[in-house]
Amino acid sequence: MTSPSFAELDALPTEELRERAFHRARERRDVGFFWSVLKHLPNADEAAELDGAPNSIGPTVDEAFALWRELEGHGYGENEPLLRAAFIDYLQKH
Repeated sequence: MTSPSFAELDALPTEELRERAFHRARERRDVGFFWSVLKHLPNADEAAELDGAPNSIGPTVDEAFALWRELEGHGYGENEPLLRAAFIDYLQKH
């Protein structure tokens, strides 16, 4: 199975890109990807308060998903181009 091209991915809405990238990252248990995304969200200050200690990865991921669900539907703000690029990059590399 071949990966979609940049043009194919770029044609998708941001929310579709997010869903695909998050699905792939969950499969890979890629906590680092989620943190990199959360840092660029409009309400990233709330994410900074989450405990990222290695011995609390399970709760941290759950807290990150809860924060994302809370932010869903609130838009990506001025960071949308950056987030789109991050989603596309992740999908192409993984």
